[in-house]
Amino acid sequence: MFSNLPSYVILDLETTGGTPLHDRITEIALIRFEYGIETERWQTLVNPGISIPPFISRLTGITNEMVKDAPTFEEVAHTLYGYIEGTVLAAHNVRFDHGFLKSEFRRLDAVLRQKVMCTVKLSRKLYPQHRGHGLDAIMQRHGLRTQARHRAMGDVELVVAYLEAARRELGEARILEAVASLLREPSLPAGLDAAFLEEIPDSPGVYLFYGENDLPLYIGKSVTLRSRVMSHFSGDHSSSHDMRIGREVRRVEWIGTAGELGALLLESRLIKERLPVYNRVLRRSPNLFSLSLANGLNQIPLVNIVTRDEIYPEVFEHLYGLFRSKKAATEALSAIARDNRLCPRVIGIESGKGACFAYQLKRCDGVCAGKEKPELHYLRLKQALVPFRLKTWPYGGRIGIREHDEASNRTEVHVFESWCHLATVGDERGLEDVLETRSMSGFDPDTYKLLQRCLKKNASVIPL
Repeated sequence: MFSNLPSYVILDLETTGGTPLHDRITEIALIRFEYGIETERWQTLVNPGISIPPFISRLTGITNEMVKDAPTFEEVAHTLYGYIEGTVLAAHNVRFDHGFLKSEFRRLDAVLRQKVMCTVKLSRKLYPQHRGHGLDAIMQRHGLRTQARHRAMGDVELVVAYLEAARRELGEARILEAVASLLREPSLPAGLDAAFLEEIPDSPGVYLFYGENDLPLYIGKSVTLRSRVMSHFSGDHSSSHDMRIGREVRRVEWIGTAGELGALLLESRLIKERLPVYNRVLRRSPNLFSLSLANGLNQIPLVNIVTRDEIYPEVFEHLYGLFRSKKAATEALSAIARDNRLCPRVIGIESGKGACFAYQLKRCDGVCAGKEKPELHYLRLKQALVPFRLKTWPYGGRIGIREHDEASNRTEVHVFESWCHLATVGDERGLEDVLETRSMSGFDPDTYKLLQRCLKKNASVIPL
């Protein structure tokens, strides 16, 4: 087809679903070309080892009965590798096929390193005036026909026919120029312009992935921004989360910081403010709970579950643990009681009077039945809660933590008070403005945890 290309393979897979981590390959087909001449073609059904969902069978026509006696991927892996070794692997949305192949070879403790070329992206380069670049759109555009759509060899033959049609319309030189350009680019999603790569610094910061609108798809952070962004487009697709992001991202923004703490704080804040679609961790939750220990033996129950309004740094010496739901707080308290033979009735998990159910099962030392002194039980409860105690603010007032990035010559000071992040400033004037204001932000459990980890690393603290 293209006489100047030494060796390439056009490949297509059918699978049980869209996630390489859980789904498996059901069919493989390929055609290999040497200097534009077809030299080999190969196809096989594959026994995926898992059931094919009915909607996939309706789409592809491949049923569980058809693959029952087919070889497993392990049995065909050596043959497949022989066809693709040393070639450029081309496919329509190659990140999908390449991701599944890498996952299958990884299950065999093998690493697949393959140069790839996406024919969707090739279509975008050759026909930028058209909106659709899927196989169905290409069939309509070029007047192509097939009786085996969504079967591996049928789709491979469609790609071959599309490339031949493009060669006739635009000329081989135009196609080869576009292919060469794609092979120089990283394996980015088809809708993403690769020009931004040169602008991303490999230094600390936060990146934001966008789709078709201004709502972020995903927000992440790294101390090496460019490397981290590119890792999303490695083609591994180890999760459906990564695959969905890869398919939808159209634009990338980034914000540099002076260090890791700055990136972590900024990521946490932006996720809470902008609510990106694919971020679940670090979102601001309206609910926050903690365990509050009674001051003495006469207050029953000995432990109360308190809400966000009662969680503030001034009372941390009486609070234990931070939980996103009341259920999580209750489960944690139940585990503490169970592991330390404490009375669930006295500490507030179980209602009623007299001996608790745990005592009847010999899982409580019997304070509820007069078998253990209340003073001893209270002391054991306090000891059991120690690992969960929230830490009081160890400084007399506000502090700053300084970070400096030599590559960008950026310096930032992060200002905190009572576990709350007040501001991040880049110069003395900004620091003076922060010190003059007395406003305080609300307590945020993520900031509390970030600062705890930072201080454990012996961060450089500046008393303010």
